[in-house]
Amino acid sequence: MIRINRRTDYAVRVMLALARHAGEGRLSTQQIQDQMLVPRAFLQRIIADLSRQKLIKTYTGPNGGLELTRSVETFNLREIYEAIEGPLLISDCLEAAGVCPLDKGCPVRPRWACLQALMARELEAITLAELVADADKIGQFQTR
Repeated sequence: MIRINRRTDYAVRVMLALARHAGEGRLSTQQIQDQMLVPRAFLQRIIADLSRQKLIKTYTGPNGGLELTRSVETFNLREIYEAIEGPLLISDCLEAAGVCPLDKGCPVRPRWACLQALMARELEAITLAELVADADKIGQFQTR
């Protein structure tokens, strides 16, 4: 089953919290945890992954916290997904030529490639700015 894992879902929530407060200063991990209901056990690892991929910047100390590294409009869902899960890959046979013994004669491989490209395009088309606008429209996360 193709499925977004829980850590990725939580990472999107972290990015959404930061995006909703972009330009207002840094958010603490506690604020993110409270607003987005992300368990602390997940939060620290997610922050480390997002920071390692340079999606967020972390600051320590009394004025510490987290903030996005760029403007909200420049982030997309694929980038967040891949920061947590690695490259989008729906089948091992698409990873590299020669992985599958049926590589050249497989009728399924081109279909997997088409589906993967479609998923990649869709994930790239969804920006963090759109998600913030959608959350505001439906009144979700009204803690601003």
